[in-house]
Amino acid sequence: MPVNLQKGQKVSLTKGNPGLKKVVVGLGWDVNAFDTGGDFDLDAAAFLLTDSGRVKGSEDFVFYGNLKHASGSVQHMGDNLTGAGDGDDEQIKVDLSMVPGDISKIAFTATIYEAESRRQNFGQVNNAFIRIYNEETGEEMLRYDLGEDFSIETAVVFGELYKNGNEWKFNAIGSGYQGGLAALCANYGVEVE
Repeated sequence: MPVNLQKGQKVSLTKGNPGLKKVVVGLGWDVNAFDTGGDFDLDAAAFLLTDSGRVKGSEDFVFYGNLKHASGSVQHMGDNLTGAGDGDDEQIKVDLSMVPGDISKIAFTATIYEAESRRQNFGQVNNAFIRIYNEETGEEMLRYDLGEDFSIETAVVFGELYKNGNEWKFNAIGSGYQGGLAALCANYGVEVE
């Protein structure tokens, strides 16, 4: 049975699951009834961070424009343009055994594509969640429902996988940013054109 996390809660993934190697991070959402004149296109991304809390280079940013990290440890399973249907809207696979040694944290985020021009924000998104399941068994290990804490934000950090000694843990963050993907990239040290 999965652990349902609250904001700020941390839980170990590997302690109760020795030998856990491959996990899938699923992000999902529904859009509410407000018509903003366009589809909502939310984009999941992963930032592979060093102890400094920043990326080493833009190749450590995995998203719809860079689907696979060079190490093979993190792979984005593709862009979902509408968020229609049940379950995960976008998925990112992580092979914990292949994460480079100098990467201590992987942050999972979602942004709204062209939020400014479409006049959209996370206040118009419902039932946003992140969940992690064991890729080999399909067992859901944890889930964090974001709740309705956002109004004008266009980017959200859902949570982080992080290394603590030999353990991998998950921290439910749930913090919002204005300025969309550019704000997240600036926060994590990714240079954008």
